[in-house]
Amino acid sequence: MPDAITPSAARPAHAPSDHPKVTSGKVGVLLANLGTPDGHDYWSMRRYLNEFLSDRRVIDYPRWKWQPLLQLIILSKRPFTSGAAYRSIWNEDKGESPLMTITRDQTAAIAAKMQGQYGDRVMVDFCMRYGNPSTTSKVREMVEAGCHKILFFPLYPHYAGATSATANDQFFRALMAETWQPTARVVDPYFEHPQYIEALAQSVERGYAAAEQEPDILVVSYHGMPKRYLMQGDPYHCQCQKTTRLLRERLGWDESRITTTFQSVFGPEEWLKPYTVEHVAELAKQGKKKIAVIAPAFSADCIETLEEINEEIRESFEHAGGESFTYIPCLNDDPAHVDALCAVIDENLGGWV
Repeated sequence: MPDAITPSAARPAHAPSDHPKVTSGKVGVLLANLGTPDGHDYWSMRRYLNEFLSDRRVIDYPRWKWQPLLQLIILSKRPFTSGAAYRSIWNEDKGESPLMTITRDQTAAIAAKMQGQYGDRVMVDFCMRYGNPSTTSKVREMVEAGCHKILFFPLYPHYAGATSATANDQFFRALMAETWQPTARVVDPYFEHPQYIEALAQSVERGYAAAEQEPDILVVSYHGMPKRYLMQGDPYHCQCQKTTRLLRERLGWDESRITTTFQSVFGPEEWLKPYTVEHVAELAKQGKKKIAVIAPAFSADCIETLEEINEEIRESFEHAGGESFTYIPCLNDDPAHVDALCAVIDENLGGWV
């Protein structure tokens, strides 16, 4: 996390002597990611999962039907299995999840570039939609530091109600608690930004260059969602398909070398297809014994990539006869990714700095 900026407070000119001092003159850039439990023990996992799975943007079933199932059954069992999954990837040296470590590193790199470009006029920090640091606490810190303008940046390349929208909801709820609300902007999804596509392409080229044998096909795996959400008008599916197409065009490949899939299916209803875990097994049965997998919807490696892709999905592929599985990491704090995120920020700060 970047060092805190000391507020510069002063009494307004011509104000009476009893007027409170006012901090001002800064623009806040608040990065937001999904969130992480504070630990992988039962109660930390239960608190985190309760907040996450109680969000109506994530699970939109009627509360009278969903909450008894969640509280009495799911949250009595799932903290154990999810805790074991987190334990397998936990950053024990720092006592936190990889998502927290990576998001902090991304923030520090972006803050350094903003400092070099704008000096102390721009304050950069991060928050989590679920867990800590909370969106409310970080908005409060920015207001106290004199940020009368805040650019809110959900770190999701693609818009979805269950990711971008719920992060925005929480940001605006935080603004509702402020006596003097800062002016706010929200960053658009950046799924087709040229520098983001370039950073993805470079990561694929590095992954292929490092592979012992060139993969037969690149599986571009996105986080899934119920198909019903697409039919209700959520643009996520279309934006994912466009990212794959732009990536393929940048790489100069034909369509046979790349495929789009969706992972992390939850619950009984139909989700966006094909499902990654099933599709990789089918590829192996079709004779594509060497595959690479990349997850462009995640700005940072997390439980869905480090555990689900690199363990569960890998196992499905190998069990079906696959021989070589290459996971291409998320962009994380790669310099090309940081440059892309900074370019998006610069475009959205127009007229503010």
